[in-house]
Amino acid sequence: MYNSVCVIDLLVENVPKPSPPKPSPVVPKPIPAPPTPVIPNIPVDARWKQNGVTVAGGHGGGSGTNQLNLPCGLVVDDDQTIVIADGGNHRIIQWKMSDTNGQVVAGGNGQGNRLDQLNEPSDVLIDKETDSLIICNTGRVVRWSRRSGTTQGDILINNIDCFGLAMDDQGYLYISDVDKHEVRRYQIGDKNGTIVVGGNGKGAGLNQLNWPAYLFVDQQQTVYVSDYYNHRVMKWNKGAKEGIVVAGGQGQGNALTQLWYPQGLFVDTLGTIYVADSWNYRVMRWPKGAKQGTVIVGKNVQLSGPIGLSFDRHGNLYVVDYWNNRIQRFSIE
Repeated sequence: MYNSVCVIDLLVENVPKPSPPKPSPVVPKPIPAPPTPVIPNIPVDARWKQNGVTVAGGHGGGSGTNQLNLPCGLVVDDDQTIVIADGGNHRIIQWKMSDTNGQVVAGGNGQGNRLDQLNEPSDVLIDKETDSLIICNTGRVVRWSRRSGTTQGDILINNIDCFGLAMDDQGYLYISDVDKHEVRRYQIGDKNGTIVVGGNGKGAGLNQLNWPAYLFVDQQQTVYVSDYYNHRVMKWNKGAKEGIVVAGGQGQGNALTQLWYPQGLFVDTLGTIYVADSWNYRVMRWPKGAKQGTVIVGKNVQLSGPIGLSFDRHGNLYVVDYWNNRIQRFSIE
């Protein structure tokens, strides 16, 4: 909002009034597009240090600000601030780089359905355009402003068994529904959305899902889904009627061709897929078109149920270590 300023001309006798300045041409400001998520350029042969560093939690399961309790999804902001869906504490907590304690930024008022409460949040993302958090928790998706003093959220979508969230660079929101075994795309404010993945009932066909968990959407609006009970990652190109198996799909197991209850997902600019292979206690990398993956962290069984997964802009890997109630960072070498 512009402040109005009144200018009073004092008319002085015999003093010529100056000519008004010529107005500068008005250049219309461009309408900003939603900011593009920063996807790091990770070399195809990149390696990560095998000893992770605890960057959040790690003090046992609990509700203190230095603790987590069954954390699920996470997102890493541009300044390496980690925002975590702290499911067992029914809150979103953020950890700034090098902090020993986190800050509760949503929920934290017990489990419930009031607007100041959350109920087992499973995933969170940052909407830069509105400076808010979008949170998936039991039965609904809510938006919570990041501005200080915010005490409650707004309901975006109600009565949905959501689990995973993603947002593309055009501002569309993608939500996985584990009851309907589908993924829908929404414009913010739209309550119904459009099915973009699945929607053909529970199953293992290429046009089906069985409990879709986490999501990743690239700049072409290609949707990647961790298809939990099918032990595979599916890729659905924009407008496709069925998906492509791009990781796993060979039944549950620990071979390099297999996954066992996959969860968190990330896809880099080369199309390489990174997936939290939760019951194998490892994180795997599947290059584009590969028939098998490689283990990038977790070989020495230091992860216990990895769930959420993300990278910062430098290519450092962040993993939600579910049963250990902590977030581990693995630095890129």
